[in-house]
Amino acid sequence: MKKFYSIAILLFSILLVGCNSQAANDEAVELTISAAASLQEALEELKTTYTDEHPNVTITYNFGGSGTLQQQILQGAPADLFFSAAENKFYELVDEGLIDQKQGTNLLANELVLVVPTNNDKSIQSFEELKNAEKIALGTPDNVPAGQYGMEALQNLGLWNELESKIVYTKDVRQVLTYVETENVDAGLVYKTDALISDKVEIVATADSDTHTPIIYPVGTLKDSKQTAAATDFYQFLQSDIAMNVFEKYGFKKGQ
Repeated sequence: MKKFYSIAILLFSILLVGCNSQAANDEAVELTISAAASLQEALEELKTTYTDEHPNVTITYNFGGSGTLQQQILQGAPADLFFSAAENKFYELVDEGLIDQKQGTNLLANELVLVVPTNNDKSIQSFEELKNAEKIALGTPDNVPAGQYGMEALQNLGLWNELESKIVYTKDVRQVLTYVETENVDAGLVYKTDALISDKVEIVATADSDTHTPIIYPVGTLKDSKQTAAATDFYQFLQSDIAMNVFEKYGFKKGQ
């Protein structure tokens, strides 16, 4: 009889723990993810996929230039994950002790392209023909990785000194795209993934990979996240085959 009661108590305890675990899994969780503006469409789609399977999780994105987002985090802005369009912006947070390098990975890669409005009335078909432009949009290099990559490419092509006075700086790479779409500028430098989402611009040239720093997108969880378990789960989801298929659909490549 004592053995029967012991088994019953054990089974009841296991059931109770299971119920408590389920209850914990059902608790409402809010995740804040600071991510490069160029990731917007892919991450919005992935949010729908993830929250369909995790209805208790609410995901809020903070999109912008990676440098700006990095500075916000350094100044104490809440974030559970940081998804950067530049390695240096990400690994500075690692060096500052805000991200554990073991909880970060170089997930994606991208290409830098030259885009013009679809009517292209300046007949720009190459980087060299940017001399025909009156205004060229470029992300502010200090805060926008695409701007840094663009400046590097123009410098290595020997064009920067001639073109610098024509540059219109923007807060992020999506603003570059908008300026080109609305014909406020004659050309702009954006990621290939940005150009592919617009039917108002035309890609006329791709920067050779040896003209700029490799375009790598690291992602990782913040050490001071108050939702460590959920943040880690979403971080792992971003590395899944399901997520990679979505990223590739939007033109991203697998990181190195």
